[in-house]
Amino acid sequence: MTQERRTRRAYVETYGCQMNISDGELMEGILADRGYEIVDTPESADVVLVNTCAIREHAEQRVLGRVAQLGALKKERPGMLLGVTGCMAQRMGESLLEGPGQVDLVMGPDGYRGLAQALDGLRGPVPPAGERSPVKRNSRQLAVLDLNLGENYQGLEQRRSDGASAWVPIQRGCDHRCTFCIVPYVRGGEKNRSASEVVDEVRGLAERGVSEVTLLGQTVNSYVWEEWAFPKLLREVSRVDGIRRVRFTSPHPNDVTPELVEVMATEPTVCEQLHLPAQSGNNRTLKRMLRRYTVESFMEKVELVRGAVPDIALSTDIIVAFPGETHDEYLDTLDLMRTVRFDDAFTYKYSPREGTPATRMPADQFVDPEVAQSRLAELIEVRREVQSDVNRSEVGRVEEVLVEKEARRDGQMLGRTRRNKVVAFEGEHELIGRYMHVSLDRTTGATFVGTRVESPEPELVR
Repeated sequence: MTQERRTRRAYVETYGCQMNISDGELMEGILADRGYEIVDTPESADVVLVNTCAIREHAEQRVLGRVAQLGALKKERPGMLLGVTGCMAQRMGESLLEGPGQVDLVMGPDGYRGLAQALDGLRGPVPPAGERSPVKRNSRQLAVLDLNLGENYQGLEQRRSDGASAWVPIQRGCDHRCTFCIVPYVRGGEKNRSASEVVDEVRGLAERGVSEVTLLGQTVNSYVWEEWAFPKLLREVSRVDGIRRVRFTSPHPNDVTPELVEVMATEPTVCEQLHLPAQSGNNRTLKRMLRRYTVESFMEKVELVRGAVPDIALSTDIIVAFPGETHDEYLDTLDLMRTVRFDDAFTYKYSPREGTPATRMPADQFVDPEVAQSRLAELIEVRREVQSDVNRSEVGRVEEVLVEKEARRDGQMLGRTRRNKVVAFEGEHELIGRYMHVSLDRTTGATFVGTRVESPEPELVR
């Protein structure tokens, strides 16, 4: 009599950006399609994958610490496979296999199509139900690190949780070579998905009850597929029946064109929000970063967008203490922050990434760590001042929010406006997935506290 076979269980733990979150869903989809049960904790998994980010050194150190913890768990669970995937796996490569027998699989972002087969090769048959995995694990280890110029994961389906929002990757890799950025070296050149497949995916999401989608790409607005440029794709996605909100991230300033802005201004479902990474407010620094625009041309993009969409909320990325940055050049960045008055900003001090051109700059150009930290602290303070001032000016508005989750405070929910502002208000768990109208009563600086406006009635969207 054939013994019943136990379903293998997999757990994916993701660190980093929205693209990594999407990649985590992709890996879960690939494994689920192969018959794996996706579980919520590593303690209950036969396969544990740590999906990593390589943008900053701090993120990598955090992941290495987590891998060590999971290695200890692995000793308690003989037969468990431990894999490291994503950008950090691509950057560090086979060195991740050199620890005390902890990591079995290292896989870069272009290897996911073969994930299930790779795991099959590292493990023997599934044990019968009720039995533990074999005590002796396979001593083989595997690194899948080839960059595939044609791999855009077309035809593969992500495993998405239920909800009103979804990430939709349309592009992977990047053709820019910003001197501080590791992405082109760990994700390869730009690879765009078929426009028809993207639109079909959004239609399928809408049929499942998703009403908000975010189009993802490393430089999302440089997207081109045959005769489809990004503005055309954005327009078609925004017109899919059932889609109520469309966002996209992260664009490059050079590809913010009049055609794109016209779509943003005329399509009602495209949200009044734009993430526009500036990185620096000084032209010499921008040139050394190889950003391919100037402060003046960046400001022209800001004026173009605000002229067409006056209520737009702008966010940005800023790096201080880039090699060679002088104090006066740093002050130019603070001036840019105050001039543009970004609604939000993600702020960093320069973090060397081995393999990027910036690490090869003369040693005497690297900014002293204490000076770098001081610049970052002041930048954060300016960001908070500007954000608080902008948000105080919006108190009293009534905004539509999509309710996302429960707040930390009992009895409160968190929702997000079309302009990507977070609002906490009194509500019940049953409101998750609904659109509400909320008055913005006060601001904590970064977020709002509001009150539900009962008319119009909340609309169920999933």
